[in-house]
Amino acid sequence: MQEDSLEIGGLTFASRLFTGTGKYSDDSVIPGVCEASGSQVITVALRRVDLEADTGNVMDFIPRHMQLLPNTSGARDADEAVRIARLARAMGCGDWVKIEVISDNKYLLPDGYETAKATEILAGEGFVVLPYVNADLYVARSLVDAGAAAVMPLGAPIGTNRGLKTKEMVRILIEEIDVPVVVDAGIGRPSEACEAMEMGADAVLVNTAIATADDPVMMARAFGRAVRAGREAYLSGPGARHGHAVASSPLTGFLDGE
Repeated sequence: MQEDSLEIGGLTFASRLFTGTGKYSDDSVIPGVCEASGSQVITVALRRVDLEADTGNVMDFIPRHMQLLPNTSGARDADEAVRIARLARAMGCGDWVKIEVISDNKYLLPDGYETAKATEILAGEGFVVLPYVNADLYVARSLVDAGAAAVMPLGAPIGTNRGLKTKEMVRILIEEIDVPVVVDAGIGRPSEACEAMEMGADAVLVNTAIATADDPVMMARAFGRAVRAGREAYLSGPGARHGHAVASSPLTGFLDGE
């Protein structure tokens, strides 16, 4: 297979698995997860970062080779998301930002209108914006028009490990959106990540499923392999599906010659 890399925001990545930093029982596990998974992009909530803490913080455990993707977790509208992104940049976290605007505390579903507003502002300021959204074609198009470098539709509600419940809607985004589609939230098993990649998703972001596993490092390795397998399956051009049985070998010309 020819070299196959992911390009976002002018950077090129060999891995198509993004990982996170939340929900680990101990942040010291994070370096092992990064190594085992092969991930090169990692997201972190800015509210968890305290560069002046005497006891250390999550940033101490993120390998230096990782592309940092600060997220605006906790933002309830566009203004809050923009302030958090600007603060992350001022703190030295770079120009990449994952926009999360959520005012719904029960289902934690993203607000597409406020997300688009924040995306337009930050893209105009030179940020590489990756917005987290519902799997909605019209919202995704508005985000691309606003300057998003990629779109990140949810597979299922955040932290549920329920899998690719928005599969058909994500498939539409893959077919219609011209920027990378990164499936984010809800993926709970490596097989589900593989399925998303087989559909043609450009990448997946997995946090809860890895962080809450009995063995996060082993689970991270499994997700890394599943993502690679799914991508290779997609690139190989899977055979057509049929509504009836189709023999793989001729059914005539053997035994009695019939």
